[in-house]
Amino acid sequence: MIKNRLINFFSKKEITAPIRNKMMMNWSNEKNFYNQRKTKEKLRLKEGRPHTVFYFHSLSDPYSHLTIQVIKKLISNFNIVLEIFFISQPSENFTPEREMYRKHCLKDSKEIAPFYGLKFEAEEFYLKENENLAYKILDYFSDMDQGDYIDLIFKVSSLLWDNDKAGLTSIISELSNDESELLNKKITDINIEGDKKIQSLEYYFSASFHYEGENYWGIDRLGYLEDRLIELGLKKNNSDKNIVKKLEKSKFDPSQIIEKDDPLILEFFPSLNSPYTYISFKRVKELIDRYPIKLLTKPVLPMLMRNMKIPTHKGKYILSDSAREGRKHGSIIKDIYSPIGSPANRAYSLFPIIDSYGSGFRYLEELTKASFFHGINIGNEEFLEELSNDLGLPWDKIRVKLDTDNWRSILEKNLKDMYSGNSWGVPSFKLTNFDNSNPYYQWGQDRIWLIENEIIDRLSSRR
Repeated sequence: MIKNRLINFFSKKEITAPIRNKMMMNWSNEKNFYNQRKTKEKLRLKEGRPHTVFYFHSLSDPYSHLTIQVIKKLISNFNIVLEIFFISQPSENFTPEREMYRKHCLKDSKEIAPFYGLKFEAEEFYLKENENLAYKILDYFSDMDQGDYIDLIFKVSSLLWDNDKAGLTSIISELSNDESELLNKKITDINIEGDKKIQSLEYYFSASFHYEGENYWGIDRLGYLEDRLIELGLKKNNSDKNIVKKLEKSKFDPSQIIEKDDPLILEFFPSLNSPYTYISFKRVKELIDRYPIKLLTKPVLPMLMRNMKIPTHKGKYILSDSAREGRKHGSIIKDIYSPIGSPANRAYSLFPIIDSYGSGFRYLEELTKASFFHGINIGNEEFLEELSNDLGLPWDKIRVKLDTDNWRSILEKNLKDMYSGNSWGVPSFKLTNFDNSNPYYQWGQDRIWLIENEIIDRLSSRR
């Protein structure tokens, strides 16, 4: 019963809206964020602990194959103690569309690796039968020098993803009979300690780092960890700030645009209860202003209104991480009023008619700003009227659609389109040529840069 309540934490049945909104604001509050850092550092000093970074790895996670390639750089650049843990993959409560998530991780890791100077070329998941041997090897050699052990993890991971059983076997070929027998007797429980550790730190994903109260997922968030360690004076040298840098493509020259060129089509899939959606609007608008793009805004229902669950730990991380990302990109999360339920339904009911006036994108942008910056109940009719007026729309014609249901079929169609690109979360994106050919999907505000790269490639190919 307690477990179910934790899993259903964000549903109206389990917690009243004011309490939920207050907790969401606490988790995203910038002052709380920095106060926690100060508190954690004081406690660390009091207890005489070294600067310890925990790293969580899973052989079955493609993102872990990327992060293990930069671990030695992290150690060599900072005065830290690194503790490595192996963990299992999170339960379906944390990854509701498990098979879609697996496919996404594989595709995404392969796509982003070259931009970070990393290697990952697997076309499919490795044979499960080799995983047991791989973990036994890592368990058996876990007492070796840490630098050599990190090299071994990468070697074992590479062989595993290459389905090279002979290569894995060769690692232990020089063991004595007694040593081989000891290795083969090992029960692969190497993940037990790591699973307990990461749960105690209120996190769930592998390829992640933890330092004194904060979690940093994968290559995408490693820069935040580096910034924090630099603030603490732990950088060993004056080398470049980031140990991993993303290669940037040069921006497309607008002067090369030919008047008769057909624009590309960008379909944007937002939802009203997503802080990640809120912080993406500004960057999506920048794409529209910068390139010849026709934007189609296709909202979908929030995950919680699609009978999906968000465990407390996941909800907490989403709010704190989206706030962190928002500060980076100039979209501040401040006062929150979650629109789950009736507020979202009422706001969605007006979307089709407002979109028919060409204001769908601005409408949803203002709704998410109201929810995640101003703390306004977007289901309030006076607010909706004021917003309609601000958009220059005739409220007398708009309001007749309030609380009608035709929007539901539209959002359901949008959801099916989004799912067809192996995307289940928001914000998601679909880029096509003007004739709707060659669809390119991306999930998440983290990948807006990949959308831009694809735009540049397609426009450049026309020249």
